[in-house]
Amino acid sequence: MIRYADPRLDAGACAAIYGPYVDGAGTSFEEHPPSAADFAARIERVSAHYPWIVAERDGEVAGFAYASAHRERPAYRWSAESSVYIHADHQGRGVGRELYGTLIDLLRRQRLEVVCAGITLPNETSVRLHESCGFELVGTYRRIGFKAGAWRDVSWWQLFLGPQSDGSPPEPLGPQQL
Repeated sequence: MIRYADPRLDAGACAAIYGPYVDGAGTSFEEHPPSAADFAARIERVSAHYPWIVAERDGEVAGFAYASAHRERPAYRWSAESSVYIHADHQGRGVGRELYGTLIDLLRRQRLEVVCAGITLPNETSVRLHESCGFELVGTYRRIGFKAGAWRDVSWWQLFLGPQSDGSPPEPLGPQQL
């Protein structure tokens, strides 16, 4: 089951899923895992403008995905950046693809034009997930962050959410308007 995240109910599970991506790898560029309270605040802040969703398996949160602003300047308002994190026990079982499918559908319904994703390298699992969802590689920032004792590259991917036109697009909708 995929549903919108509830900050009160899901923050602890999201923090527990995300922690190993911070501590055990170079995947996240954060240096300390955020607490459940930090995650509750993030879910509240992000959900005001973009979807934050969770996947449940057997009553437990198996993963989460969300979109956020790609950049702050007004001309970027038709683009978003996506993130997805899956609990280690649920990786390789289609949870990421299911979350991304739902997230992409919600972003289309918000009238966004493009979604971008950054992948810290190496991360073949994430590369395969993004490719399977239709994302295309657009470039790589070399040695952009130092994490877990090494310089890390980040590849950037994008997915067009609908047909491209040269005209002025309709204003994006907020998640509450869907």
